[in-house]
Amino acid sequence: MKLNVVLYHPEIPQNTGNIMRSCVGFHAKLHLIEPLGFSLDEKHLKRSSLDYFPYLEYEVYKDYASFVEKNPGKYYFFTRYGHKSPRDIQFKEANTENIYLFFGAESTGIAYDILKDNLDSCYRIPTTDKVRSLNLSNCAAIVLFLASSQLQEPEIYQDEPETFKGKSFLEDLDLNEVTNIHKEYKK
Repeated sequence: MKLNVVLYHPEIPQNTGNIMRSCVGFHAKLHLIEPLGFSLDEKHLKRSSLDYFPYLEYEVYKDYASFVEKNPGKYYFFTRYGHKSPRDIQFKEANTENIYLFFGAESTGIAYDILKDNLDSCYRIPTTDKVRSLNLSNCAAIVLFLASSQLQEPEIYQDEPETFKGKSFLEDLDLNEVTNIHKEYKK
């Protein structure tokens, strides 16, 4: 079973760059369905995805039909028109199927005909009535976390809480050196 994020006609490179980073962090493959509102070599995209791009597994498709033809599995569509909460999804029930988390263009979402054909798989991230929707990269991160926490991938959910500085970094930290650490971090 593989976790996948699908961006249908993404428009803003910074959002896609942030989602790229989240995909690397949650061990998910990214699928981009054209048209894209940016070039994959755009500087804003590279800045958002930072140095994680070499670790990103991704694929680009000319349209939705091309994507569906190549990617069998369980599809979940995230839209403000969904009637169910992502909390209701039992990702483990997908068994050995690949899981695809669909998110639409920032301005228009996912095409209505696609959503209508998949009504039972449409979900809405609950918010107050004060906002129409959340930022695309935030939505992807929320749902990636929900899915990966249910699936408990050993590569992500390990005993080591901080993979770069070590398990007992804070316990061993000399507070007199904090200023030096912050200066070094800003470099």
